[in-house]
Amino acid sequence: MNETKLPAEADIVLIGTGIMSATFGTIMKELDPNLSIVAFEILEDCGLESSDSWNNAGTGHAANCELNYTPQRADGGIDISKALEVNTEFDLSRQFWAYLVSKGVIPDPGAFIHPCPHMSFVWGKENVEFLRARHKEMSAHHCYHGMEYSEDRATIAGWAPLLMDGRGDEEPFAATRMVTGTDVDYGALTRLMFKHLTAQPGVTVHYKHKVKGLKRDAGGRWLVEAHAVGADASAEISTKFVFIGAGGGSLELLQKSDIPEGHGYGGFPVSGIWLRCDVDEVSARHHAKVYGKAPHGSPPMSVPHLDTRIVGGKSSLLFGPYAGFSTKFLKHGSLTDMFRSIRPGNVAPLLEVAKDNVELTEYLIGQVLQSSAHQFEMLTSFFPKANRHDWKEAVAGQRVQIIKPDKDRVGYLKFGTEIIAAEDKSLVALLGASPGASTAAFITLEVLKKCFAERLTQDDWLPKLLQIMPTWGIDLKRDADSCRHTRALTAAVLGLQNV
Repeated sequence: MNETKLPAEADIVLIGTGIMSATFGTIMKELDPNLSIVAFEILEDCGLESSDSWNNAGTGHAANCELNYTPQRADGGIDISKALEVNTEFDLSRQFWAYLVSKGVIPDPGAFIHPCPHMSFVWGKENVEFLRARHKEMSAHHCYHGMEYSEDRATIAGWAPLLMDGRGDEEPFAATRMVTGTDVDYGALTRLMFKHLTAQPGVTVHYKHKVKGLKRDAGGRWLVEAHAVGADASAEISTKFVFIGAGGGSLELLQKSDIPEGHGYGGFPVSGIWLRCDVDEVSARHHAKVYGKAPHGSPPMSVPHLDTRIVGGKSSLLFGPYAGFSTKFLKHGSLTDMFRSIRPGNVAPLLEVAKDNVELTEYLIGQVLQSSAHQFEMLTSFFPKANRHDWKEAVAGQRVQIIKPDKDRVGYLKFGTEIIAAEDKSLVALLGASPGASTAAFITLEVLKKCFAERLTQDDWLPKLLQIMPTWGIDLKRDADSCRHTRALTAAVLGLQNV
């Protein structure tokens, strides 16, 4: 931890030390080594909230297996456009990580990423028909080259034995598999990047510091007031640019900034619970991330999945998440978070979302009232022979769904990550959730385009940026050769499977 004295000013202030700030700060320092950067974190270390190993699903979201990214159209066809976006955004993250490994910033990619097949698994006639149509559509596209499909018991058992062990043949089942999938420990990755960042000149990180105020000075710079947790001490730093990457805490900070672009935004917190198995004999029989279909009316982060997780070299299994409700916006936050976020400007959007999402409300109430027996019953639909004594409950990180103001619809619930930038390009805030961590490099590029476009030239940052992410500006959804080339290169550097 860096406990140096707070400087009077900095070029950039990062609020929050999760994967978003780590990615943005690292890329900015690569583009301009002379930048001075100060980061504030309320907790005692980086990557302890939504980026933490056990708070984050760690899927390495490439839209291989998440069925909610591929909705069925009214005509029965499958829309894979959203999946393709996420899939190719993850390629940029792979390129960035491969750059860090090649440069020696991260000596061993196995410290944060491992090959792990991604699977979709469904049962029931209607769901099997959906998965069959989905596979036909996706496997025809070069981005999903190598996607396998099977309705055969022996084949699926070979891919993931726990799925078939004890399952009857009363109803049809089907699965798809992408062996190019990954398991990513975003907590470990965050700490590796901040370790590198804090070794650079001009970078300091101040843990156990809460940002209390954001205001402009007469010259238009931001004055960031930070309070030392547990001490009667505050300090103020002047900066040209503020990056708010504080997860569920970003909404309150955006409101403190009072930029017009942030007016009307609200947040709806969704908590999560996992069932976790650390029994080696069980985890040794399952090496895959298996996603099913979400219950009707549930939020996207509640899609059930049986995940292999590799943390600190040990393989474990997670199942869930089961959705819950808390008024906290952060796992280590306050029960008053949601109430403090209510402003006159976002009351109408909040009420509009409540009116339009009755099914979601009913689903969350049902999840909160669900007994441990019901939770375990859901696990056995994936793993019929699961032993209750092998699994323990674990609390996941908090997610805050964006409630976005809209002139036509008053307000609506928006999934994904929202980038809100000040008109003068001096501040940016990130709101939202999945698949944020997996697409942090893409999100950083979007921030660069919004706030630093004048520096993305051949005479300035562009050559270096193309070293970090060589396919930036190339549409990998259309350019099959570039897609195949970058995946082969990054797989070799990161130790991943390639087909």
